[in-house]
Order: sequence, then C-alpha cells, then structure tokens
Amino acid sequence: MTLQIHNTFNAISIGDITQSEFANILKSYKNAQKVVITDENTHELSWPYILTSFEELNTAEVIVLPSGEENKDIEICEQVWDTLLDYDIQRSDLIINLGGGVITDLGGFIASVYKRGIRFINIPTSLLAMVDASVGGKTGVNFRGFKNQLGVFALPQAVFCDPIFLKTLPENEVLSGKAEILKHGLIASAPLWKEMLKFKENLPDKQLLHKAILIKSDIVEQDFNEKNERKKLNFGHTIGHALESHLLNKDNPTTHGECVAWGMLVESYLSVKHNHLSESEFEMVKDLISSWYAPLPISKDDFPVLLQLMKQDKKNKGDLINFTLLKEIGNAEINKELKEDEIEKGLQYIFG
Repeated sequence: MTLQIHNTFNAISIGDITQSEFANILKSYKNAQKVVITDENTHELSWPYILTSFEELNTAEVIVLPSGEENKDIEICEQVWDTLLDYDIQRSDLIINLGGGVITDLGGFIASVYKRGIRFINIPTSLLAMVDASVGGKTGVNFRGFKNQLGVFALPQAVFCDPIFLKTLPENEVLSGKAEILKHGLIASAPLWKEMLKFKENLPDKQLLHKAILIKSDIVEQDFNEKNERKKLNFGHTIGHALESHLLNKDNPTTHGECVAWGMLVESYLSVKHNHLSESEFEMVKDLISSWYAPLPISKDDFPVLLQLMKQDKKNKGDLINFTLLKEIGNAEINKELKEDEIEKGLQYIFG
C-alpha cells in the first residue's frame, strides 16, 4: 500500500512504486517518447529495477550524467538540451528524473526550460531528494560557485518515493537526508523532532517519510512562490549553502545535508541571541547535531568567504542578511535580518 499526498501543488506517492500509479501514467504516454535523466550511480544501482519493473520504459532514451554537485551547472544543461534536440523530443513527450537531489533539481530545470516546458516526473532515490529536493516545484542549477542561482518554479506531474532505493545509499547520504527531516521538525513539528531524538534505525520507513514530506507539502501549499511562509524551509540553509559552496570550491565537497545540519546549529545559536529560542532547547539541538554529524573543516579564516557567499542568498535586501530563526522547537519565524558581525559571532561560537 502506498501513502498519498495530493494538493494543489503536489502529487506524491510514498511506498512501492510497482504498486503506484506510475505504470498507468506511463501507459497514458503510450505514443510519446520518454527520456530518463539519471546519473552514473543511480544508473547502476536503481535503473535496472525500474527498467525490469515497467515494460513501458523498454524504448525509453536514457541520459546518464556524471555524479556530484559539481556537475549541477548550465554546461550540463546545454549538453542535455542538445541531446533532447537530437532525439527530436517534443512538448508532448515525458522526462523522468531518476536520482538524488542533483538530478531532480537539474532535470526539473532542464524540462521546465526546454521548449518552454515539457512534463516531467521525479523518482527520487536519495533520502534528501525524497523529503526535500524533489517536492515543492523548485528547480535549479548552480552558477559561478553560488548555489541554485538559476532556476524556476516548475511542478512535476508526479513524485514517486520508494523506500527500496534508500537501501543503496552510503551512510553519509542517509545522514544528509536526515538533516532535512530534523529541519522539518524544528520549524514546524515538535512531535517529529521528538521522534527523531529517539530514532535509532538507519533508514526511515514510509510512515516517517510521509510525516516529513507532508510538512513541506503543506508549507508549499500555503506559499508556492516563496513570498512568506515557504521561507521557513530555508532554516539552516543561509549558512548551510555558504558552507556547501565554500567546501566545494576548496575541493572538499561535503553533502548538502551535513552542511545544512551545521548551518542549523549556527542559526539555532543565532535564534537564542536574536529571537526567542531557549538555551535549553538550543542545547538539545547542539547535542543531537554534534553527535550525528562529524565536524566540518571550517576555521576563523573561512568566515570572510562564508559571509560573502551568504550575501548572494536570494532572500537578502540591502546590506543585511535574511534568516529564518527559531522561536521554539517546532515554531520558526521568517525575515530576521542580521548584520555581518552578529553572524560572525555565531560562526565563532560553533566553529571557533
């Protein structure tokens, strides 16, 4: 049995993909071309299961991209667009993004721009992509070393989250995805946070996935274009994206979720100093994140670069840097603007 989330902006199935509506959707494209965009890892570990489970994909074209965040750029997009033209793909055809957050972000952007928009489906294969990247209609690529500077809001026709793919993940990728589940609890659900405090299993089941995805889906339903409420989902990301970009530029790539986890810790400290988060709740966040996630190779010398990267955040206005901060666990507040020296004190406390 699959669990379903359906609202204005999301059609998400959680559970066994072979028992989902995916086969019926493929049959509806019987006379259309189908293109699968995937990466080297997913092509090896996940594509054979999909191919043998759905005979409708026997004639699909498969585009295999190099793995890694460093390949989420406009040059890769251009190569794929060239290939789509070579295959004579039309607006009536279908793109299927099979992979983690890089593939769902990249593939969604490719589909949404090609011929002004071709329909696409996301099949996320990482925990991070299931609970975050593939849900909510954000697509994008990195540009000139900055995270997600190019992109559009574009909705997949459907998202299929099958926990079977999580069994292929290395431990660091599982931890990366868990960071986003922690974030969903911190910003919107104290019960989910408490559940994660007690969570001893390596992989979440479909019920836990459903809880985490539903939080994001509900927030997106309220504010698809990120004018207000959806900004809560950026908790941990203002600093987390800066950490991720900086470490990637230093040839020390670190998973998105690990960077977001440490970003959440800094921003939790800032929440104590500049919002209403209690010291005791901060200590709970600190204890969990420092026990789950290895320290990042960040020192005081990195702070000026990190602050410069934060200035590129899309939510900023003027010289102040915009944050989502916690009022309490399960309750976040948006548009908290801080000065550089205030942010540096947070970096110093966590990384100094």
